Order: sequence, then C-alpha cells, then structure tokens
Amino acid sequence: MQWLTDPVQHFPPQRDGDLVEDGVCVGFITKKIELSQPAVTAHMQVLADAGLVTSKRIKNWVFYKVDRIRLAAVMADLNVAFPDDASATGKQARFVGDGSDTGRGE
Repeated sequence: MQWLTDPVQHFPPQRDGDLVEDGVCVGFITKKIELSQPAVTAHMQVLADAGLVTSKRIKNWVFYKVDRIRLAAVMADLNVAFPDDASATGKQARFVGDGSDTGRGE
C-alpha cells in the first residue's frame, strides 16, 4: 500500500493516465510486486471493495489510487481498536502522506 501512497517515487511515468491523478496502472503494480496480473487484480479488488483504493479504466488498463481519507480513517480506527499494540511496540500505524512517516520505510 505504501507504494501506492507515493506513486511518483515508486513507479515510472505512464503513457496513459497520471500517476497522482489517475492512479497506478495494474501493469506497473504487477511488475513491481512480481505477481501475475490476475493475482494483482484480485488483491486490488479486495482493497477496492474495502474502500481503500479506487479504480479507473483508461483504454484497456485499470489504474488504482489510494483513497487517503478512507485509509486515514481505517488507520485511526485500528489505533483505537488496538492501542496496546501501538504502545507495546512504541509505534503507531502510519502511512505516507499523513505526516507520521519518515519516508525511510521504517
């Protein structure tokens, strides 16, 4: 998910669709995580069904983009639901773009 929250840093420019505005092409996601396109599509559909990403079709490709508001709400809910987990490790759940990430992938 972190790759999708900062697509410009993690993916090359796309011929069709803007990385930030439209999302990342499923082909680039497939190449990045080294799984088959059907496997990636199935996993991305689960994330879409959960409201964590949105999808957009451009020509023959599907592009996926993180829904930052929904992701932030889920992360906040997880921090409330599992406060002991965060205090036990000394870390809170975080994602790129919410100000809590150092950008070092820690």
